[in-house]
Amino acid sequence: MWGISIILGLVAGIASGFFGIGGGAILVPSLMYILGLTQHQAQGTTLAIMIPPIGLLAALKYYQQGNVNLSVAVFVCLGVFIGGFLGAHLAHKLPEIVLKRAFGALLLILSIKMIFGK
Repeated sequence: MWGISIILGLVAGIASGFFGIGGGAILVPSLMYILGLTQHQAQGTTLAIMIPPIGLLAALKYYQQGNVNLSVAVFVCLGVFIGGFLGAHLAHKLPEIVLKRAFGALLLILSIKMIFGK
């Protein structure tokens, strides 16, 4: 599970650096569909990943309710740290219109999956 968690973190980190998003748009659905976490667990785990300093109190509340998977959060965080740098590097190599269209396509695909998926 740690290998998949690091890969998810890398993808979210690259998306974060590339598109300026990562947590809600990438990690929450990925943790649900790939790792089988519930919506609450995915949200709580994502908040735990983004603690310094984002979401500290919200993540604490989720943790108190048993909805944070700390082992997933640690390894995804490692991937996000490295992936954020890589995504930012790649984003600056693309023309704005390509980046804008890629971002729109990503959001469209995610929204369709969230609306019509399980």
